[in-house]
Amino acid sequence: MPVYYDSKRKNWYVVYRIKDTTGKEKQSTKRGFPKKRDATAWENEFNLKRDTNMDMSFKSLCEIYLDYAASRNKPTTYITKENIINNKILPYFKNKKVSEITLNDVGAWQNEMIKSGMYAPSYLRQMHSQLSAIFNYAIKHYKLKKNPAKEAGTMGSKKAKKKMVIWTPEEYKKFSFAIMDNIISFYAFEMLFWIGIRLGELLALTPADFDFKNNTVTIDKNLQHIKGQDIILPPKTEKSERTISLPQFLSEEIKEYIDSLYKTEDSERIFNISKSTLHREMTRGSKASGVKRIPIHNLRHSHISLLIHMGYTAVDIGDRVGHESPYITFHYGHIFQAVKREMANDLDNLRNQEV
Repeated sequence: MPVYYDSKRKNWYVVYRIKDTTGKEKQSTKRGFPKKRDATAWENEFNLKRDTNMDMSFKSLCEIYLDYAASRNKPTTYITKENIINNKILPYFKNKKVSEITLNDVGAWQNEMIKSGMYAPSYLRQMHSQLSAIFNYAIKHYKLKKNPAKEAGTMGSKKAKKKMVIWTPEEYKKFSFAIMDNIISFYAFEMLFWIGIRLGELLALTPADFDFKNNTVTIDKNLQHIKGQDIILPPKTEKSERTISLPQFLSEEIKEYIDSLYKTEDSERIFNISKSTLHREMTRGSKASGVKRIPIHNLRHSHISLLIHMGYTAVDIGDRVGHESPYITFHYGHIFQAVKREMANDLDNLRNQEV
């Protein structure tokens, strides 16, 4: 791969050969280097990447890893990876050779992240896990001998369990009454509370998803706002694709709402609003009703908790809300325990009744 000087542009360029998607070699050019040594350095790094040599820079490894991850992760997951790598990891390691990064280098990076005081323990753990994943990729694909992030040990901690703050049906009714002046918000929150769907699932709904004859709604897509654009994606997990039975009152409400929309096609979104709009409406309705404000996602928790108190099993509830496993539903253990106590009290009262 020779390096040449472009007398017209007054800079240097590299001519090199790469393989296309069919495996056929073709010639390409990298231009715009102000000095010959810059062009030569790029050429040397390209050769290391091509030969999967672990003397390549960590920056080059990250470029390869991100290209690999882009086609194997959901866009939202990929964006999180990209952000952590580009903003939290690369600034520290980018110019180091992969083969020369040691557990002490990782430890020094950990100390810098921890001492900054900018990150929660759960996020520190996530950052370290991402660094370790990059080295694991190099071990698997490029025969790197060891993972210095694994040797250094993790930092931070798993996300601490927070007390689950939910609404009772009585609290929700006060809230919903306070936002009835905004029709789209009212019906959106009705769906979120009474069937427990995720916010992205709600915002992706179209008229075609509803079967008002059988009072059902089919969840088969998920809207996410990615890099300034609304994108329709598959559901969060395979189990998230499901058909949910609607209460009769909700089925009638949503049919009335859709009928009120002006010339809405079957494939058009019926809740054409943003997540931030609903967050503002949550704040407005909470203040107006005097009900404690909860995160919008906790409406889903509220729905699940309501079903538990109504006596439904974890399996049935998990199927309804799209949990990948019943064990996820069992995370609401404190509520199940409360129901178990109620059961015991009912049995005790039954036993003590006079014949």
